[in-house]
Amino acid sequence: MKWVTRQGVKVDRVACPWLIKKFVDPEAEFFFVPADRVLEVAERESAIPFDVAGVELGHHEGKSSFEALVSKYQMNDRAIHLLAEIVHGADVAQDLYGRPEAPGLKAIAEGFRYLGLKDDHEILAKEFIVYDALYAYCRQRAATQ
Repeated sequence: MKWVTRQGVKVDRVACPWLIKKFVDPEAEFFFVPADRVLEVAERESAIPFDVAGVELGHHEGKSSFEALVSKYQMNDRAIHLLAEIVHGADVAQDLYGRPEAPGLKAIAEGFRYLGLKDDHEILAKEFIVYDALYAYCRQRAATQ
């Protein structure tokens, strides 16, 4: 499947592709375009838009796009739900969960933007390991709770 979102990835727009690749669509192809072109590219490419205003897989009722994906694909993994709370706190102004890991994730995401990487695809390639590590951490936490 093809997926499209706004360019200039940070927290949610890295977390969502990670989640999609790991749990929804291992062969996913991502397009990163200016915000005002997301719906146009979605239609032209038959791509699923995410993390943009007015789409199903966006921010709704104070929740992140990552949380929208978790809900849509009915992910029942406790570690994914814990990770969703961390992503939420790092991405959404009104933090609903108060996860102490969230500010660290936000700082890491900001840091990736300053590494001088060539584009959003390169950021994903480098930053996915962060989400792999966070998921492993969340799995350990979920197993002990």
